[in-house]
Amino acid sequence: MLTDCAHILVIDDDLRLRNLLQRYLQENGFTVSAAEDAENARMFLRQYRFDLLIVDVMMPNESGLEFLQKLRLENDVPAIVLTAMGETQDRISGLEAGADDYLPKPFEPKELVLRINNILRRVPNKSKEMVTPVLCLGNCRYNLSNKEFYHITEGVIHITPVEQSILSILGQKSGQIFTRERLAELLGVGQSPRSIDVQITRLRKKIEPDSKNPRYLQTVRGKGYMLLTD
Repeated sequence: MLTDCAHILVIDDDLRLRNLLQRYLQENGFTVSAAEDAENARMFLRQYRFDLLIVDVMMPNESGLEFLQKLRLENDVPAIVLTAMGETQDRISGLEAGADDYLPKPFEPKELVLRINNILRRVPNKSKEMVTPVLCLGNCRYNLSNKEFYHITEGVIHITPVEQSILSILGQKSGQIFTRERLAELLGVGQSPRSIDVQITRLRKKIEPDSKNPRYLQTVRGKGYMLLTD
């Protein structure tokens, strides 16, 4: 499937639409991150490799078109522009700014998925071999490719293979909640919900400035764990 491993960034200041798109795209097999504005989107782009962007035109402080124009100076990740403006000149402006496709609001979510798949099918993903995804966790960094965990001033910090796996699973879907049972299942033989709690506690001591008040490796009461990055 084209959706396998495809990571999409939704950039829209409308919280309701942002959440709806994130949920719908995840249900269709994509990994999805969401940003509320251009500044927040740049933060994500510094930390992760994305296969496609979905960009709203009308955003505060910096429009989606302004964001794309600046992005195109250094990044050619495919982008679909969403806007309530459907006139011909608006579509031309979006394409001139660097959009690969243009979808006027309101739209059918299924049509968006079809357009995403069409772009992923025809656009070679050059960035996969060029960018190494690194998670930023305060003064710590975790390289998802070579599984190296290090402090920016103290150097490499040893973590166990299980701890590496936990960071990789949670880090690839930052902000998504994983139950203890699901983590145990993904980690495989020898793991249980109870052992996950123990591993999380140990990992927090290496990541968090205050392990009793975690900022990055968080517990979502009654649901599970999630990883938040800077």
